[in-house]
Amino acid sequence: MTRLWDKGQPLDELIEAYTVGDDPQLDLRLVVHDVRGSKAHARMLNSCGHLDDAELASLLDGLDAIVELHERGEFVIHRADEDVHTAMERFLTERLGEVGKKIHSGRSRNDQVLTDLRLWQRDAVEQARQALVATQSAFLSFAQRTEGIPLPGYTHLQRAMPSSVSSWARAFADLLSSDAALLRAAEELAASSPLGSAAGYGVPEVLALSRRQTAAELGFVAVQEPPEACQASRGKAEAALLFALSQIAGDLAKCAWDLCLYVTVEFGFFRLPVAFTTGSSIMPQKRNPDVLELTRGKAAIVRSALLEVMEIAAPLPSGYHRDLQLLKSPLFRGFDTTMSMLAVMQRVFEGLEVDEERCRSAMSDDLYATEQACKLVAEGVPFREAYRRVAARFSSD
Repeated sequence: MTRLWDKGQPLDELIEAYTVGDDPQLDLRLVVHDVRGSKAHARMLNSCGHLDDAELASLLDGLDAIVELHERGEFVIHRADEDVHTAMERFLTERLGEVGKKIHSGRSRNDQVLTDLRLWQRDAVEQARQALVATQSAFLSFAQRTEGIPLPGYTHLQRAMPSSVSSWARAFADLLSSDAALLRAAEELAASSPLGSAAGYGVPEVLALSRRQTAAELGFVAVQEPPEACQASRGKAEAALLFALSQIAGDLAKCAWDLCLYVTVEFGFFRLPVAFTTGSSIMPQKRNPDVLELTRGKAAIVRSALLEVMEIAAPLPSGYHRDLQLLKSPLFRGFDTTMSMLAVMQRVFEGLEVDEERCRSAMSDDLYATEQACKLVAEGVPFREAYRRVAARFSSD
């Protein structure tokens, strides 16, 4: 199979495998987005006189055929293709001949992949937003059905002040609300169109292409200008999304940590359904909260994906560099991990059980020490004096 950029010079097989990497597999996630961008580009070429109506119709049909093959799992990106963009162009050329060769006019694989990733990110943000709302709703439903059940509040893992099961669950629902604002910021950073910036320096004016037309068709709010800013911005939107996802993952991990403690025999505030636990290979009586421990641990995977993206992109000079190819893997990994965490924690809260008796029995008198001090303050006693009086009372018990 001849590579589109092949100039008849040899390529070492080890070097080829190393440089292509896992893009043929990763880029399968971008097929639909690449087709969307290519359709918009083809229509723009038609409006600018570079494709006639028959050629446009042929290309649009060919692009639809790619989506159909992809949905059946039959669209293959070969190593010689390197990526989805070349695989698509190869398919169109084999199917349509000379017309297929025209689709690349006025663009580069550099602006194609950046366009694909921004289209993917916009969809990813919406998927994450919906999953966030669903998980938050599960937290709030749990809070509603446990209303009125007390629960010790802890600082330093020591009992501190009275709280409630409902307030504890609502606190995590509120954290997820703040994470939604971070998702909106990530969406905004992917809102401008890089299509037409080509290799990072625009397209010669002789083609008279319209970047505004493609931006509008693809739903971007603006064209990213100047073209030199496009490749220099690689990693910025990705990092913003991964930061939002890392905060979601961190909040879920914190909640899972609490639950790991609260489902132990020693605490016993909550119970996981048997179907949510796993057994021990040697201890017949054991049921383990592996799902919670893995949720706690997977937050580190999302944070590491964020760090990976920042470490790859931030040190680079402007313009395109092959290092940027490495951004896709951590981006997809961080997204997939967070989505699985959201789904699992939604399921956990839908099935989580509360032992009300254990919760009430844990509400010892010392939890109300601060309340007693505040009562004295309300009677006119200076806080420090009230603090000492109450402290002395508990010290003597």
